Amino acid sequence: MPVSPSDRPQEGDIEAEKGSLNESPSEELHSLKGIEIESRVWKKLDSRILPVVALFYLLSFLDRTNIGNARVAGLQKDLGMSNKQYSIALTVTYVPYIVSELPSNLLLKAVGPNYMLPTMLTLWGIVTTLQGIVTSYSGLLACRFFLGLLEGGMFPGLVLYLSYFYPRYKMSTRITAFFSTASLSGAFGGILAYGIIRMAGVGNRPGWSWIFILEGLFTFLFGLSSFFILPRSIEACSFLTLEEKEYANNKLLQENLYPDENKFSWKEVVEALKLPHLGLINVVFFLTGTNLFALAYFAPSIIVSLGYTAATAQLMSVPPFAVACAISMLVAYLSDRYQCRGIVAMGTCIFCTIGFAMFLGSKSASVQYGSLFFSIPGAYTSAPILAAWNSSNISPHTRRAASIALNFMMANCGGILATWLLGSLSPAPTYTEATITLLVFSNVGKAGRRKDMRREDEEPGLGNRSAWYIYSL
Repeated sequence: MPVSPSDRPQEGDIEAEKGSLNESPSEELHSLKGIEIESRVWKKLDSRILPVVALFYLLSFLDRTNIGNARVAGLQKDLGMSNKQYSIALTVTYVPYIVSELPSNLLLKAVGPNYMLPTMLTLWGIVTTLQGIVTSYSGLLACRFFLGLLEGGMFPGLVLYLSYFYPRYKMSTRITAFFSTASLSGAFGGILAYGIIRMAGVGNRPGWSWIFILEGLFTFLFGLSSFFILPRSIEACSFLTLEEKEYANNKLLQENLYPDENKFSWKEVVEALKLPHLGLINVVFFLTGTNLFALAYFAPSIIVSLGYTAATAQLMSVPPFAVACAISMLVAYLSDRYQCRGIVAMGTCIFCTIGFAMFLGSKSASVQYGSLFFSIPGAYTSAPILAAWNSSNISPHTRRAASIALNFMMANCGGILATWLLGSLSPAPTYTEATITLLVFSNVGKAGRRKDMRREDEEPGLGNRSAWYIYSL
């Protein structure tokens, strides 16, 4: 099955681009110059764009899931919440989160990502900080609602934003590079929480409140600074020369069969809803989202249920997430190098299956803790690979934007299920029903027309339905 347009160079083809022995000196010099520009452009974008995008998502995931660290530090007890009320608080986050994803992605290009993404970040930093001063359950619910509303468009927006700078065959590694910060936030959040809860009593506030206050303040300050460091497009990248901008734009134009297709159209939103493979992958996103958010919100609680103290649980949650970060980067590199994202995404489900089976089948606290080194990397690796796979298989811009948003609406619907599975519907310490459900979800989740016409003869506006649009495996 072909994986890329024949006229589009792949990263593994650099050696071929150096030319044959029959090339003239001028041709060889031109070829070497092209290789030099290519290397320089991607290195510059990776060093200037990716770190900012990665920090955006790290803060998004950290500010949404740090409630799990706050819970074991005394939040639930101090606010007098039952397990059911805690699940409601998490669910309240997801309802506006899901509703905002599609309109946010459709507005991103019109408003400008350099304005919209920093604004979202700054505002939810304020909301996160306010969580640290709530004194009632209703106050927490209000904060969680606005947190979800403001964060909803961030992940699909970042995926779409990267597509403004990178061609399809380079997207998987870049998406995983910033998504790996989700697992990094789990590790980083545990370390932060371990230190921050020792501020209990400062300002007459409990330790869990300082988790929200300090992390929210950092998000707010970074959000303000990001207005000045996030470029809108290739043309706005002051760190690129004119020659480098032209090279990058040419690479992006090679993937646009018809430039006019990138104009907004409600017709393309409808076309996205009609895509048969989108429906199938949305089911996988739902299953993957359930696994991922169950572990994101409840990993500290799971460790506490194994008999460890709250402070120890904060630290013990770090290693599984750190391993997930390393594995996700390795898998992303391999999936881009060999252009096999779909197969790799299915393979990551094996990790989840092993982890949940270990937790379900053993009564040993050590084995159950060890199971997290399989389930967490499995869940956190599959989501970015799926995102890159789907993003690279849909065109034009509006159809891609709508499909990415729909993917993560489904993933966050899985998040709603996850908030009820552990604790409310499946009590600690065994979480039997939840583990069985997640185990099942892990397993469930596992060129003719070209001969008849020329590209010029094809009707414009087909996007990924074009005979010349090559799907990635």
